[in-house]
Amino acid sequence: QVQLVESGGGLVQAGGSLRLSCAASGRTFSSYDMGWFRQAPGKEREFVAAINWRGGSTYYADSVKGRFTISRDNAKNTVYLQMNSLKPEDTAVYYCAAPGGSGFPQISQYKYDYWGQGTQVTVSS
Repeated sequence: QVQLVESGGGLVQAGGSLRLSCAASGRTFSSYDMGWFRQAPGKEREFVAAINWRGGSTYYADSVKGRFTISRDNAKNTVYLQMNSLKPEDTAVYYCAAPGGSGFPQISQYKYDYWGQGTQVTVSS
């Protein structure tokens, strides 16, 4: 089992950057693939990015490809989401999550068993 805590959200102007962090507790963090999701008001939670347990494979939603980068540091039990060239439509609560089963990438939220509390990202125009 793993507990997840996100940080790094905030208010930024369009075109700016933010880096989100997700700190995990539990000795098994390095064995989990990890994902980032986001949920805007009135919309369903959507997949953003995923990284495999070793960090050698990544996968992105088309809407963020080329602008966002997911990475991890297993020694620090932390996964990151570097967000560049932010747009107002990136405004959402961002969640990190760990899937309950195997298979990479998992893009359905229903494949993820462990979730953080979320961090708000607001991009002003």
